[in-house]
Amino acid sequence: MRYVEVRPVKAAYEVYLHTVEDVGSESFLDLGEFPPLDPDDEDDEFGRLLGMAEDPLAALIAAEQCSGAERGRWVNENVVQDEYGDFVRAGRPPEACPDGHPWAAVPEGL
Repeated sequence: MRYVEVRPVKAAYEVYLHTVEDVGSESFLDLGEFPPLDPDDEDDEFGRLLGMAEDPLAALIAAEQCSGAERGRWVNENVVQDEYGDFVRAGRPPEACPDGHPWAAVPEGL
């Protein structure tokens, strides 16, 4: 499972790609607690830094360009668990999100 995080740091914003093992269930939805897909890769454990930006909008644009994230799908940190819960309850459909939108395309090389 992959997700993108925009994290404020000092006077900038960092964009991270997290690749974790999908070990969730309806009673375990905390993506931050999922183990990295490759436990020997430190980038997977803490997220791979994709880029930095000086303002929030530039960080979102960088995230979209680097990861395939879609502007209309961004949620805050506490809502991502609800989104993941919808995905689990829908049976982890491979072709579309529970809301009918297609999953984001992942750029080659990620």
